[in-house]
Amino acid sequence: MPQKPRELTPWVSPLHNWGYQLRELRRSRGLSLRELGRLTRIDHSHLGRFERAERTPDRSQAVALDDKLGASGMLLRLWERIGDKRGHVANPPAHVARSSVDLALAMADQAASDDEGISVPCRLHDGSVVWVALDRRALLRGGVGLGAAAAISVGSPAVADSSSAVPGLVRKVRAASTYGSTPVEHLRRTRRVLIDTDNLLGPRRAVSAVRAHIEVIQVLRRDTQGADRRDLMELQTQYGELLSWLYQDLGNPKAASYWLDRAMQWSHTVGDNDLTTYVMARKAQLAGDTADLVDVVDLAAAAQRMARPRSRLAAVARTYEAYGHALRGDADASERAIDDVRNTLDATTSDPTPWGSWLNASYVEIHRAQGLEALGKHDQAADAFGAAIRLMPDGYHRDRGVYIARQAVALAGARAPEQAAALGMHALTVAEDTGSGRITNELVRLDKALIPWQREPMVAEFRATFDSTLFHEAETEA
Repeated sequence: MPQKPRELTPWVSPLHNWGYQLRELRRSRGLSLRELGRLTRIDHSHLGRFERAERTPDRSQAVALDDKLGASGMLLRLWERIGDKRGHVANPPAHVARSSVDLALAMADQAASDDEGISVPCRLHDGSVVWVALDRRALLRGGVGLGAAAAISVGSPAVADSSSAVPGLVRKVRAASTYGSTPVEHLRRTRRVLIDTDNLLGPRRAVSAVRAHIEVIQVLRRDTQGADRRDLMELQTQYGELLSWLYQDLGNPKAASYWLDRAMQWSHTVGDNDLTTYVMARKAQLAGDTADLVDVVDLAAAAQRMARPRSRLAAVARTYEAYGHALRGDADASERAIDDVRNTLDATTSDPTPWGSWLNASYVEIHRAQGLEALGKHDQAADAFGAAIRLMPDGYHRDRGVYIARQAVALAGARAPEQAAALGMHALTVAEDTGSGRITNELVRLDKALIPWQREPMVAEFRATFDSTLFHEAETEA
């Protein structure tokens, strides 16, 4: 017996709730939009707009859909609430804001606190997509399970309140000696596990745990002296940088920048130049990810000045500089930088520092491909992405999804829409698995790039499927 879809919480607009339940019922019955359209004699394009809350059904349509989907009156009851103001609360969350202005005002600057909201992609009436910050506690209270909404998995470790876990974690870490370890060793091992979790499953599985361990380290530092205290500060820096990366991948660059700034501050108290250099290089990477044309090259150059000559970290920073030049439109400077990194790859293998150990031929080629795409060389970029993806080692499920999405964008630019849409569907599956905001951002670009071919079957399927994963701005009342 199919599981009954869960109703959304009262602060979700009744029209969106109705569309969501319609889509879930249709999928649970294994019906396509066209098949349901034939059963109900409702045009399949209208059904798609119903599900996306772009069109309000009339009563006869609601009755027909309820009957053919075996909803036992649920769809009709939900339809009757569409015009009922009791379905709203004061100051509704941004994804059901009444206008684009409301959405913009709702994007609160929460990144500089320890209570960052959850960012979700939301489709506006003009077709554009913005990232909207929603309140973490409100989501938890509501228990909204929109598994399709990228970067959100309410009730998962990514959005759970970490503070309640800290006392137990402190006791566990302090008791590490009972199983042949020390608190510092235990924390180091835990960090490696969390990195592996992120590589395999994406960021939302790890965010809460990383935040909790930062708090644990801060508690332990209060009663620690000497070398152990320094080691804990080094670990706090490393966990802070990791948390920044997780937020970056979740599509929250403000939170990512906040935690990178904290990691930079903490790194100076450790006195490890390689660690500080690595955090500076990460700041250059984040600037590239957000297309910050002012800072990306300068931050990468600063990291290279800080790095030991011919070190791996110098090569990492040069890689980010190459992409920065491409963003600025300087193809020659970008290619020179990539060539420099290629020529130093073999020499960096003997570098003892652990930072940037993932720098390899595949990683460099990915950045070359990104640069080609930024320069508008779409055919070359698509080929370069394909070659780099084939070189990737196993265990990087999320990153492979990011690069497949970027290859899809390049293919759309190269006027290969069917291939682009097929890869987009693959990347969308990874985005839903992992909650990666970086994949979602690339799919937003792909969705827009495919508009000229929107009537092609594969393109239409991708765009409809992707649209169904987004929150939508509620229709304005007449």
